[in-house]
Parts: sequence; C-alpha cells; structure tokens
Amino acid sequence: MPVSKTTEATQWANSKPLSGRTVVITRARAQADEFVAELEQFGARVIICPTIQIDDPESFERLDEAISHLYGYDWLVFTSVNGVDHFLRRFKAIGHEVSEIDDLRVCAIGDATAERLREAQLHVDVIPHEFKAEGVFEALTQFAGGQEALRGLNFLIPRAAVARDFLPKALEGAGARVDVVPAYRTILPDQQDRGRISAMLAGGADCIAFTSSSTVRNLAQLFDTHDLSMVLEGVAVACIGDVTAQTAAEHGLNTEIQPDQFTIPELARAIARHFERPTSC
Repeated sequence: MPVSKTTEATQWANSKPLSGRTVVITRARAQADEFVAELEQFGARVIICPTIQIDDPESFERLDEAISHLYGYDWLVFTSVNGVDHFLRRFKAIGHEVSEIDDLRVCAIGDATAERLREAQLHVDVIPHEFKAEGVFEALTQFAGGQEALRGLNFLIPRAAVARDFLPKALEGAGARVDVVPAYRTILPDQQDRGRISAMLAGGADCIAFTSSSTVRNLAQLFDTHDLSMVLEGVAVACIGDVTAQTAAEHGLNTEIQPDQFTIPELARAIARHFERPTSC
C-alpha cells in the first residue's frame, strides 16, 4: 500500500534532519513560538534573537480617520496577522463592532492572516495563492472581473508604517483609490545587545532565518553597517520570500534557503531540507 504524504512527512520529521544544528531566528519574540516548534520537530537547537519588536504606530490619527469613514470603502486588505490584530484592537478600542465590516470585501494575504480574521468572526473573500504584492493584485483583479472593474473602487490597507508600495501603486494604476494607513510599526527591540548577538553567531550558529525585510534591516542597523556579509560569515541565510531575499541581497547576503510558499512551516521545512544533505568531510 502506498505511503501517504502525511506519513512521509512524519517519517521525515522523525529522522531529525536538523539534529546538531543551531538556527537563529530573528522574528519578534511574541510571534516566535510557531517557528521554534516547527524547527525543533526537525531536531534543531533554536536561538531566539529578535531584531524587531511590533509596536503601535507613532500616531493613530490616520487609522482612526479611516475607521471613522469605513462606510466609504469597498475593500479591506490585510497583509499580515499583525495588521489584523492591530487594526481590530484599535477598531474596538474606539467603540466599533466587527459587524460593521460585514458589507466590505476582505482580502487576506496568507492562510494565517485569513485564520485570524475568521477567529474574529470576519468573512474573507480573497486569499491570494501567491503572497507577493504582484500575486495579490492579480487575485484582486480576477475576483473583480478584470482591471477595468477595479476603477472607482476604494481600498483600505492597514499595515506596517514602512512597507513595500507595489500593491497600492498597482491598484491606483488601475483606477482605484487606495488609503494605506499605519496600523503598527516595527522597531528595534528594547535592550537589544549587539555583543550578545555576536556571541550567539560566533557560538556555532549554522543558519539565520529572516521572516521580513525589517528583520534584515534592523540587524544591519544594530551592527551599524549596510554590509552584513562579514557579520554572518559562515552562516547559511534563510529568507521567507523574494522581497526579504532582495533586502538581504541589498545588505550583502546570499540567500541559500528559500521556500516555494512564503509561510513559517514551509521556511522551517526548507531549512531542514537544506541541512539534511550530508556534510563533506
């Protein structure tokens, strides 16, 4: 009888391809648990070394204004779980109910983002197959019935204070009106110690994993350099997707590990596959 894919995956995890390997993850500490668990199932020793901290925006003015005029939008686009959490927290804090979102179309980038919306009793109309902005624009275009159908629609995108601009520009190019408002920001963690990170990397780290462009940029800021190649010499670089890998390249890094699907479980599997190859003597 053929072995199921689930059984094969379990057997592969049980083989512990990351046994004896140390993986440094740069994700925010509050969001690291899933990644740690995924890596540890493959036998990795995981060091949590967050280079970002998720915080409120410097001002809620633009977000509050968008929320107060929610009836004027046709679409809400959430690019991350952070966007959902911070938008809804503020939404409720200023006296609104999630039922007010029922009449809007909702796009969620990634299954985790969609799941968080469903947990909040919100519907999801579109989950793009491709997580990059280009793929999101294509999915929205197909759902609407072509680019011409986007003309005149109003989009609200609550997201990080600093983020890539392709999606809003593409939507505006198709004739839509887009409001991108900061729902949160990524900052350097409090009391982050460059010496401590250097010691971690020098202590036999085999791999460092970046889950966003901010994690790369903040590490460079911490070391006061634009070129991280010397800082991470001898350490395999893993990036969750193309945009993060591009940012890594801009900081002198070569991405050796990148999953086909831009999710935390797939990134962990890609790291495991990379290291399951026997090392040469």
